[in-house]
Amino acid sequence: MDLRRRIISRRGEFLLFALTPPRLSTTPEQAQEIADVTFERLEPLDVDGLILYDIDDEADRNPEERPFPFLPTMDPADYLERHLKTWRTPVVVYRATAKYTEEELRDWIGSQDAANRMAVFVGASSRKKRVATTLRRAQQLRTEAGPDLLLGAVAIPERHTLKGDEHLGLVAKQEAGCSYFVTQVVYDVNAAKNLVSDYAYACRDRGRDPVPIVFTFSVCGSTKTLEFLRWLGVDVPRWIENDLRHADDTLDASLEHAETTALELMSFCRRLGVPFGINVESVSIRRVEIEASVRLAERLRGNLAR
Repeated sequence: MDLRRRIISRRGEFLLFALTPPRLSTTPEQAQEIADVTFERLEPLDVDGLILYDIDDEADRNPEERPFPFLPTMDPADYLERHLKTWRTPVVVYRATAKYTEEELRDWIGSQDAANRMAVFVGASSRKKRVATTLRRAQQLRTEAGPDLLLGAVAIPERHTLKGDEHLGLVAKQEAGCSYFVTQVVYDVNAAKNLVSDYAYACRDRGRDPVPIVFTFSVCGSTKTLEFLRWLGVDVPRWIENDLRHADDTLDASLEHAETTALELMSFCRRLGVPFGINVESVSIRRVEIEASVRLAERLRGNLAR
C-alpha cells in the first residue's frame, strides 16, 4: 500500500525522510550532484516518501541570535522538478504560504500530479511577519484548485505544552481538509504523548477518526546543533541535554535517544488507535549527522508495520 492510500485509509505506519533544498547560491551542476548523493543515500532505505522543506527566515519569531546564519535556499518545488523528478515515491512539498501570492499558490496547486505530490502548508512564523497569503486562504485555494492534492499541516507539541489547545487546532485543520500532520523535531516524548492523547479523545468526542500524525526525529551531533534546535523552538528536556553534553559520543547518544523516543511514541499511538508515520531529518548539513540520520531511519523502518 503506497503512501497516499495509507493516509487516505488512515492506516499509518509509514517512513518518510526530510530534506532541505540546497542554498539558493548553488549552481545547477552542484544541485544535481547533491541530488545524486541523496538518491544514493536514500535508495537502500526503501522510504515511503520524501519531504522537502520550504525554509523561511524566522528572525521575527525568535529575536535571539541564530546559531547558524540564515541562508536562502532553493524553492523546494523548483528543486524537485529540476533535480529530483525521477524519485519513485510521493514527495511532500512544504509551502510557507506567507511568501507566495494567491496566484502563485493557485498555479502551483493546479499543476501538481496528486498521485505523486502532496503538500504541507505552513503559516506565518509570527504576527509581525508580512503575509502574502494566509494559511486559511491557502487551504481554501487548495480546495478550489486541487481538491485531490493531499494536504497536511504542522503539529507542535511544545505549543500544546504552553497553551494546551494545539489538539483543537489539529481538529480545526482536519475539518478544513488536512489529511495528516507533521510535527517539528520531537525530543520531549511526554509533550508529544499529551498532544496525541488530547487529539485522540477530541476526535472521539466529535465522532471523527484521527488522521495520521507524522513524528519527526533527528540526531544532534554537537552543542551548536543543540542550540539551533532550541532556537527553532524544540524543547530538549534537561536530562537529555545533560546526556548529550557529557556523552563520549554525542552523535551516538542522540541517535539512541531518538530511537527510544520514536519507539515509545509508536507503541503509544497503537494503543490509542491513532495512525502515525515517522519522518527523519538531519538538522545539520554535516555529513556525519546526515549519515547518522540515515542510520536512524534504517533502525526505525524495521519497527513499522508496513
